[in-house]
Amino acid sequence: MRFLHFSDIHLEQGFREVSSRRFLNKRLVGWMNLRLRRAKHYKNAPAKVRALADLVEREKVDVALCSGDYTALGTEPEIVYARECIEPIRAAAQAYVTVPGNHDVYLPDALGIFEEHFADVLTTDLPDLAGDDLWPQVRLFDGVAVITVNSARPNPPISRSSGRIPDDQLAGLEAALAHPEVQSRFVFVMTHYAPRLKSGRPDTPNHGLENADEFLALLAQVPRGAICHGHVHKCFHVQVPETPMTLFGAGSTTQAGAEGLWLFDIGEGGAHAIRGHWTGEAYELDPAARVDL
Repeated sequence: MRFLHFSDIHLEQGFREVSSRRFLNKRLVGWMNLRLRRAKHYKNAPAKVRALADLVEREKVDVALCSGDYTALGTEPEIVYARECIEPIRAAAQAYVTVPGNHDVYLPDALGIFEEHFADVLTTDLPDLAGDDLWPQVRLFDGVAVITVNSARPNPPISRSSGRIPDDQLAGLEAALAHPEVQSRFVFVMTHYAPRLKSGRPDTPNHGLENADEFLALLAQVPRGAICHGHVHKCFHVQVPETPMTLFGAGSTTQAGAEGLWLFDIGEGGAHAIRGHWTGEAYELDPAARVDL
C-alpha cells in the first residue's frame, strides 16, 4: 500500500467572521506575528494543498496521513475553510487519517471545533480502545495499522507551545500495540508533536512533547513501523536508540522554501519512504532521498 504523510499546511483566509473578543488573549499576538512574518510564507498554501490532491491521484496514494496544524489561530472559520480545502485529497485517496495540531486547538475556545468539522475522518476500527476524547484511533489496512494519538492542547501562555499525550491515551496506545489485529502489521504511529528533533535530541520544554520519553518507551518493542509527526517545520527522518521505528517529520508541507512530505510504500517484500519537494508548480518525489524500513 502507498501512504502520503504531510503536515502543518496552515490555511487561513482572514478573520472577518471572528468576533474581536476572540483576540483579547494570546491570539492577538499570534495574529500580529501572522501578519508581520508568517503570512508571506503561506500565501500560496491553498494552491499547494490542491497540488497535494494531484500528487495523490498521480502516485496512486491509498491513504493520506496529516499530522495536524491545518490553521493559524484555531478559529472556526479557519477550520471550516481547511476542511473544505483538504476535501479533494480526501476524495482522491481511499482513506484519510489525521490528528489536530496545536494551532488547531490554539486556545480553550477552540476545543471541540476541530472534532466537529473533521468528524467524518476521525474514525477507528477498534473503538473499544478509544477514550472519551476519541483517541487513540486505530485504522486497519492490508498489512498496515495506523494508530493516532492526540498530543495537541491549548497553550494560553504566550511563550508556551508544548504538547503532551494524556496518560489514558498512552495506556490505549499500549493496548493497541498488543492487539492481535495490530501485532501482525506494519505500524504507523502518528501524532502532531515531534518526539525527537533531526539531531535525535528532545525539543525544548516550551515547544516540544513533554512526555516524549514515555511515548518512545512504549514503541521500543515495535519491530516494523514508522512514527509520523509535524510541528517542527523541517522535513527530516531520524533513527533514535529508544525505538526501532524511524521518526519522520513532514515539516510544513506548504511553507515557502521549506515544503516537504513523505511517500511510503509498504508491502510483503519490504517497506521504504521517499521524500517529496515542491518544484514551484507541483510536488515531485526525489528517488535519491529513499529510506528503507
